[in-house]
Amino acid sequence: MARIVIIGASTGGLPAAYEMKAMLGGSHEVTVISNTESFHFVPSNPWVAVGWRARKNISFPLKPHLEKKGIKFIPEAAQKIDTQRNEIITSMGTVVPYDYLVIATGPKLAFEEIEGLGPGRNTVSICTVDHAEEAYEKYQEFVKEPGPIVVGAVQGASCFGPAYEFAFILDSDLRRRRIRKKVPITFVTSEPYIGHMGLGGVGDSKGIMEHEFRERHINWQTNAKVKKVEQGKMTIEIAGGGEKELPFKYSMMIPAFKGVDAVAQVEGLCNPKGFVIVDQYQRSPKYPNIYAAGVCIAIPPVEVTTVPTGAPKTGYMIESMVTAIVHNIKDSIDGKTISTKPTWNAICLADMGDTGMAFVAAPEIPPRNITWSKKGKWVHFAKIAFEKYFIRKMKKGVSEPFYERAILNAMGIKKLEEPPK
Repeated sequence: MARIVIIGASTGGLPAAYEMKAMLGGSHEVTVISNTESFHFVPSNPWVAVGWRARKNISFPLKPHLEKKGIKFIPEAAQKIDTQRNEIITSMGTVVPYDYLVIATGPKLAFEEIEGLGPGRNTVSICTVDHAEEAYEKYQEFVKEPGPIVVGAVQGASCFGPAYEFAFILDSDLRRRRIRKKVPITFVTSEPYIGHMGLGGVGDSKGIMEHEFRERHINWQTNAKVKKVEQGKMTIEIAGGGEKELPFKYSMMIPAFKGVDAVAQVEGLCNPKGFVIVDQYQRSPKYPNIYAAGVCIAIPPVEVTTVPTGAPKTGYMIESMVTAIVHNIKDSIDGKTISTKPTWNAICLADMGDTGMAFVAAPEIPPRNITWSKKGKWVHFAKIAFEKYFIRKMKKGVSEPFYERAILNAMGIKKLEEPPK
């Protein structure tokens, strides 16, 4: 009997557990270790932060759904990975042995890299549902006495989509409240241009995003490095243009990511930022029985930018990584040569409050077969439908890949090799 342990139970870890159990059956053991007892649909966090969703709408307890599928669940944070003994030690001292380990932890949020950044300091966050709920509490106070807003992503960030979404969602919500005229909004980003997205642009993303910002009277500042954040004031440094001080009454900035401590401290497993180094099969070159998927893996920037930006890892990509890992572990258990490779295609549905924008970058790292972007109200409604679809499938413990099918159907594509209509 092989023991497969998965660290993490979010967009990567939970589907990995279901798919792994379905592939291996009852003759092998699958265990999930998570620092939270509930699943949260992270893409809905921007809606939570303005009160369009509540935690109960996007969350459910993990234990009953995993155990129903015969998957063991340990709701404790992984504290140490002992690669000599092939064991995980949790924060509660539980020792979990493994034959194969799948790391799907997501990132550690590096708020500490910038003075005054993050929850409990001078900006809010939408990176977790806890952060999003806190952001909503502060937003409720803000709308009573509105003023300037600063939204964006700091240097080294690799997740720009939620920052754009939140800027547009705030604009839409403030208009609904009929106080938009009282709120100047500035978008601050490390990207070299609006719509870069850490991808070097996707289709006409630059033109579409700039047009939307102009239509909505959202100012922007690119090539920006956040120096520090004080109460009501953000100091940024513009590449080649000196420093600026931006006043605000409400600010949400996406931080840089790095690897979680338990993973980053394993010798030879990660790059200097703590992201897991993987080969073309999602496997660690140093530790052949360790695989990784999602935001926690090392992917080089798509291109060098004046101010550092990272490459995003979208849900579609993560599903592809997970499927490759499951097949490769199955082949390894069966004594076969592993051969399954992920596609690393980036597909994203970005909500814009009252409309939306869809992106396809296949593959994510150029040169690409498909580079496409399109705006429309259908994207807004497709993301709402996808949220419900994803959560429903996760509760049921679906075992086959479905992220791809759901998004492609929403976009009118039968296969990714076909240009979107």
